[in-house]
Amino acid sequence: MLDRNRARRTRVARALTAAGAVATLAAAQLVAPSPASAAVSRAELALRWAPIHYQDVDATGTHALGGRSDYIAKVDFDGDLNGRNNWDRTGQADTSLAAHAYYSVVETSTHWYLTYLFFHPRDWTDHPFFETEHENDGEGVLLTVERDGSTYGVLRGAVTVAHSDFYSYTPAGSTWTSGRETVDGTLQFQASPHDSFQHPVTAQETQGHGLKAYPQYTINGDGLVYYPSTTAETPSDGNDRDVRYKLIDLFATDGLWAQRSNSSLFAGLGTFAGDTSGDCGSGTWSCSTNSANAPWGWDDGNDLPARGELASDPAKLSAEYFTVPAGLARTYTYNPYAGAAAELAEAARTAAPIVD
Repeated sequence: MLDRNRARRTRVARALTAAGAVATLAAAQLVAPSPASAAVSRAELALRWAPIHYQDVDATGTHALGGRSDYIAKVDFDGDLNGRNNWDRTGQADTSLAAHAYYSVVETSTHWYLTYLFFHPRDWTDHPFFETEHENDGEGVLLTVERDGSTYGVLRGAVTVAHSDFYSYTPAGSTWTSGRETVDGTLQFQASPHDSFQHPVTAQETQGHGLKAYPQYTINGDGLVYYPSTTAETPSDGNDRDVRYKLIDLFATDGLWAQRSNSSLFAGLGTFAGDTSGDCGSGTWSCSTNSANAPWGWDDGNDLPARGELASDPAKLSAEYFTVPAGLARTYTYNPYAGAAAELAEAARTAAPIVD
């Protein structure tokens, strides 16, 4: 049984908000990173450290769509920003499940903080007992890179999002150790056939799509291996082991952050809108509404950092999760979330808990 099952029994359903205007998400223009003497751009930095991503696939069950329900995609994969039609649109022939992921970059004088969001239009199940499914699914990872004077720095730690829990990892040889939270494992690296770099390796389970460092989750039978690139490819089938995904800047013009008040896409600050239309919940325990989060809504309710701080205040979260012997600057030199700090703090104080 998947990790999310017990938590889903206590899922809190939230009220729907009225639909609003829609707009088109804009993808950041990325170029393939290469070592250079000039300062690296944030887009290049995000592409250099983007994970090689293993996605387990289940092709069976009425809601699996032959495996397509486990493909990662853009939020507007169906050509609109209506979060409440994504469940139904996933199975339609005129929609594209070309592989994309979202990123944001936050900086201090000592570290870069790279947050990645992997989005699925469905969080689904084929089990009839005590499990729920829902429209939209957002899980991801925070990577912390020390600015050591080299072009791309050195990766020191990672925190992944698996439903309502965070898991922390360090690479072999990292100077970082357990802090308030115990490190959960070793972050592995793998060479990409599409560039010259070793990338961290993450993985998502099928159906509920909790995300951990590989191989704590891995491919069991059918599965996809996604590689960061400047190209978005659609898997040839549910067992394609070389699929390139393209990064989208969360803060691009008209991007996902700019749409955070769009009531067609978000039911609240950081919570995707989703309803029970179509066959969501059919043959299962139930279908819940408004049950997926964007990075500024991610939360581990048992841990000290507040809702959304993994993305918006990653230095604070890293200081809690890890012991950092070289020191960790807490003043941001670049933080695109900062302008909405009061709004995010209010959402952290008042938002109902969401078990993705």
